Amino acid sequence: METFDAVVVGGGPAGATAATDLARRGRSVLLIDRAGRIKPCGGAIPPAAIREFDIPDHLLVAKVTAARMIAPSAREVDMPIDGGFVGMVDRDVFDEFLRNRAASAGASRATGTFQHIGRDTDGTAVVEYQPPGDAPVVRVRARAVIGADGARSGVARDAVPNAGKTKYVFAYHEIVRSPEDGAGGFNPRRCDVVYRGTLSPDFYGWVFPHGETTSVGTGSAHKGFSLRGAVGSLRQVSGLGAAETIRREGAPIPLKPLRRWDNGRDVVLAGDAAGVVAPASGEGIYYAMTGGRLAAEAAAMLLETGDVRALRSARRRFMKAHGRVFWVLGMMQYFWYANDRRRERFVAICRDKDVQHLTWDAYMNKRLTRARPAAHVRIFFKDLAHLFGFASA
Repeated sequence: METFDAVVVGGGPAGATAATDLARRGRSVLLIDRAGRIKPCGGAIPPAAIREFDIPDHLLVAKVTAARMIAPSAREVDMPIDGGFVGMVDRDVFDEFLRNRAASAGASRATGTFQHIGRDTDGTAVVEYQPPGDAPVVRVRARAVIGADGARSGVARDAVPNAGKTKYVFAYHEIVRSPEDGAGGFNPRRCDVVYRGTLSPDFYGWVFPHGETTSVGTGSAHKGFSLRGAVGSLRQVSGLGAAETIRREGAPIPLKPLRRWDNGRDVVLAGDAAGVVAPASGEGIYYAMTGGRLAAEAAAMLLETGDVRALRSARRRFMKAHGRVFWVLGMMQYFWYANDRRRERFVAICRDKDVQHLTWDAYMNKRLTRARPAAHVRIFFKDLAHLFGFASA
């Protein structure tokens, strides 16, 4: 069997980033990815991701300069981005660019579906994957394994204790042909976020422009809720009912980070496999790439020192940098997405300029702003007023 320093399972943003970083360190890397899978995703790339991961401008099919929040009553609140933008990407093109970048850095690529992690006679991990068609199972040795194979990760179930107990939300979207600018109120530079229980009892519906195409989707953890029916309704109210449907996609999305990302030996998780999707917003690309980078650094440390404790650093460093944001977003989703009455008040809060400024700053730069404590105090009391019904919706 061929032996690699690291085998990365999954070629999405997390896995491709990890493979690139390890290959650039001079490590022998095999990147295994299933062919033809496109994850349902709004495709938003904040400026922090563009800067930190060298995302070229040609991958941005649209540059969004505002969001429109739509309440259950159909009240609309515009949230412009002052002097900035959020890039939008098509995941099929974006993910393949990242995989090709890993190959250019020196990683080997293989197409196949992960099967199992076994052990050689000397204890080295043996990764088994099934190539397409009737080809026999391939086995390769790996001194380190990075599981970036998405929600319900096979690597996680195989190697990391209690990974299979994670709860998921299911996301579904339809990619449609974008109408002309202004047709039926369509704005190719604005994301619409729709809060309505009929579109999602615990999340939101979205209309995200991608240049020539637009993503229309929703998600929910409620079993039996008709995501297709909700997206059909959202298309109608958004003026996209007659738009050409290009493809439909659905997938499970983890609800929160796993408590453990490694097996204490030679396996570490990243991306959706580690559960790093932001609550309330559902954002995943930036956090997946960050997790992939941290997993690569943990694996590199393991390879250099042989100290298995290095693997714990991926989760510890991620949660130190982003755990507080995830907690805040989780509490926000728990309180404000509970019912349409609260959703109505949540959208009303979004009219506040302090809320808009701090929200965009946190989203664009991936940090909680501390430079305006007075604004945080004002927002806190406004939130309480809206929560208890003292403020007008």
